[in-house]
Amino acid sequence: MQASPLIIISGLSGSGKTVALHALEDLGYYCVDNLPGNLLPALASEVRSQPDRYPRVAIGIDARSGPEGLERLPELLASLSGDRPFRLLFLDTDSRVLIRRFSETRRRHPLADLGGVEAAIEAERGLLAPIRERADWIIDTSENNIHQLRRQVWRAIGVTDNESVQSLVLESFAYKRGVPRDVDMVFDARCLPNPHWQPGLRAHTGLEVPVREYLEAQPIVDDFCNDVLTFVRRWLPALAEDQRSLVTVAIGCTGGQHRSVYIVDRIAHELREEGVRVLVSHRELGQ
Repeated sequence: MQASPLIIISGLSGSGKTVALHALEDLGYYCVDNLPGNLLPALASEVRSQPDRYPRVAIGIDARSGPEGLERLPELLASLSGDRPFRLLFLDTDSRVLIRRFSETRRRHPLADLGGVEAAIEAERGLLAPIRERADWIIDTSENNIHQLRRQVWRAIGVTDNESVQSLVLESFAYKRGVPRDVDMVFDARCLPNPHWQPGLRAHTGLEVPVREYLEAQPIVDDFCNDVLTFVRRWLPALAEDQRSLVTVAIGCTGGQHRSVYIVDRIAHELREEGVRVLVSHRELGQ
């Protein structure tokens, strides 16, 4: 199935729509966030008239456009159906989780004028019910962190008719925080020399020159990187035949700051030189 040239993202406030848009941006989509619903037909017309300039577009529409905008959204989406094919991604989240998220971030809910946070969430859920019903994909983000949500979006939308893996995700992580979910391969770099114990290196990351120079001077690190590259190259074609449009490789070390970060960055560079589309995520650096 070919990825749609036009994706519309909607869902509950606090469910992760901005994260989803960033994930699509990494797939080459031109992204527009918080578009007022009334402008959707005009933007769709502009996109349709310039397919070379806008081959892939993702549009985020949500409660920030106000209750009136949400009420008109089903009608606006219906008006697009005959103009240009589009697909709709809806992000849902348990109300208790949303209440906690708003409490933690101290952000104001867009419909807060309708009552407290709980009342605003339920009102928004009712307004979005017709949109949810016509969605092509529904992702429940209740238990997801931003990295898991990005992978789910890539898996849902990053589809291809070609017999090749469209995108390879390389993710560094810390074992002390747990192995990431929904990964295809995991490699353990804790056997390698740890810059954390070297004077002056603890405060740096695997993306910085002092740590890179230290690790590049260790023959065992070079062997590890070459072995991972050999394994990934060997099995990517088999995974493509299994109709995987996206493959996630996770590389972990103790703290997720030095060894795994360096290895992911190095392997990503080498695979990109070979023409592989690589998406990089350093889980602990994003904490």
